Amino acid sequence: MVQKNSVKPIMQWAGGKSQMLKDILPKIPEYTGKYIEPFFGGGALFFSLNPENAVIADSNPELINMYTQVANNVEDVISKLQTYRNTEEMFYNVRSLDWKSLPTYEAAARTLYLNKTCFNGLYRVNRKGQFNTSFGKYKNPNICNEELLRAASDLLKDKDIICGDYLEVLEKYAMPGDFVFLDPPYVPVSKSANFTRYTKEQFYKDDHKNLAEEVKRLHRLGCYVILTNSDHPLVHELYKDFDIQVVDTKRSISSKASTRKGKDVIITNFTYKTF
Repeated sequence: MVQKNSVKPIMQWAGGKSQMLKDILPKIPEYTGKYIEPFFGGGALFFSLNPENAVIADSNPELINMYTQVANNVEDVISKLQTYRNTEEMFYNVRSLDWKSLPTYEAAARTLYLNKTCFNGLYRVNRKGQFNTSFGKYKNPNICNEELLRAASDLLKDKDIICGDYLEVLEKYAMPGDFVFLDPPYVPVSKSANFTRYTKEQFYKDDHKNLAEEVKRLHRLGCYVILTNSDHPLVHELYKDFDIQVVDTKRSISSKASTRKGKDVIITNFTYKTF
């Protein structure tokens, strides 16, 4: 089910779960099926657990291309990454390229390069789906960590890596005994909390309601579910029948020190009533 080897995520990701692993890992159930993560992002939990049988998915095609290429074509990705330099001129030249027009391995290298050299490692796109985070001005970012990329490739190989909507992924792949980790776009806790776009699509109140209904379906199906979200009244209302733990977190992308601390929730379904 879960293997011993683990690696660090290869992408920085806004809302990534690295800092919450200490709270999430003790809750991992003794599941008998496969691991499913349909809002994959940076994949911190997956890379930490290294499950043998896994379905990882995201609705972001650029992100999924990157993981697919690292899994299946890592040496070409590394070779391309080695040609990039941490200069403002190169950054904006590479940023201006349409990833869909590039060879798939080069598109993957572009994604990783921009992530390592942009401001705060923030993956953000405009309404047209164009990456628009500014240059990070870091002195010496590790653009090409060959050892980490090869280790990640070993973990990603033979996994189902899918680009798709989470509901479609769960409908197709979730089976009794599976463990499903859900890390959706969070319910905004303030009016300014939704100022960035990590994909072209937004996740609205109705989407959160639909997600809660899907969690109930997974519960009835016999899946183990862990879900993370913001400590918001709507989240507490939607998941009132499940166990909700509130944990302290940091908001690394916030520009104001006063808003860099926050509270998230970890929701589990393991021992609760049938719906």
